[in-house]
Amino acid sequence: MLWYTLLVLAIAAERCIELVVARRNAAWTLARAGVEHGRGHYPVMVALHTALLVGCLIEPVLGGRPFLPALGWPMLGIVVLAQALRWWCIATLGPYWNTRVIVVPGARLVRAGPYRFARHPNYVAVVAEIAALPLVHSAWLTATVITTANAVLLGVRVHCENTALAGAAAA
Repeated sequence: MLWYTLLVLAIAAERCIELVVARRNAAWTLARAGVEHGRGHYPVMVALHTALLVGCLIEPVLGGRPFLPALGWPMLGIVVLAQALRWWCIATLGPYWNTRVIVVPGARLVRAGPYRFARHPNYVAVVAEIAALPLVHSAWLTATVITTANAVLLGVRVHCENTALAGAAAA
């Protein structure tokens, strides 16, 4: 359980690094007349991602969830691939990447890197990580509840982002 706790704490630290990058990028985009959209769902997203990490730490202990190698190792592989995809997205979008929806009017859509293959590859990484991280240590309840809640939230988020991007392109 110690190595799993360290993994979850490493993911939490990675999230903190993302927030530093996002804050820097928000300042950059806002200085270029960027407009933020979807402020109302952002606190829900933060709470959901926090609940994921807390659930990953608590459920294996309280629920007596064992590490099952046939499940845990493949899920760890998915978590690692999700991190790689997320950072590929961050590197590709550069200063336009953010945890918030901030759009600079007139900016062109990025169609390089993973955006050649999918419109929202960062969300592919998020979905994979949310489903896989709890299952590394058999936290199936956390995986089920948070994945379901994330599906609802992601519907709101993608709609918000698509609307914001379409509005910026029309401007």
